[in-house]
Amino acid sequence: MPNKWLFRSAILALIAVSYLLGSQLLSPPLTQKEVVIADIVQNWQQAHPSANRFVILPDFNNEAVFDADTGLIWEIAPRPTAITWNEARSTCVNRATGGQKGWRLPAPIEMRSLVGPAVDSPIPNIPPGHPFMNIQPTSYWTVVPESHQPAYAKYVDAFLGNVLSFIKIYTYPVWCVRGPIEQDHR
Repeated sequence: MPNKWLFRSAILALIAVSYLLGSQLLSPPLTQKEVVIADIVQNWQQAHPSANRFVILPDFNNEAVFDADTGLIWEIAPRPTAITWNEARSTCVNRATGGQKGWRLPAPIEMRSLVGPAVDSPIPNIPPGHPFMNIQPTSYWTVVPESHQPAYAKYVDAFLGNVLSFIKIYTYPVWCVRGPIEQDHR
């Protein structure tokens, strides 16, 4: 009898060790994942260096930034107040940032152009060294209403760049832009 118990215990121990060892060998270590994410972010940052990409515009009283990657002009400091989608649209149309009119809500693809690769971060993932001020750790409204759901509009998550939809009466801050609108609104 003791041999059967010892044999079963040994088999169970061997299975447990095999499982643990196998799961360790098949799963990449956490540090490898961190290295991959760091490489993605570093490559993106090198391809889009803020020093070459963003230019503060004196003609706009230094209240606007030209994005050389997209040809768009962004407010240097979006207002932090969260407002509804309809209020956001009219806010941009009536805005005179830097003494200039002609502002609008950005298309989702334009807003996403400011957000880098997805990383786990407590702050929005805007390129390091950017000249923007007052960026809120939240999402921002975009110009696109949902055609199949009239009460909804799209917004962009400033952390990950995800384009999502929510009811227009909800409130998010607005970050106005100038320039020709991107025809592909996604």
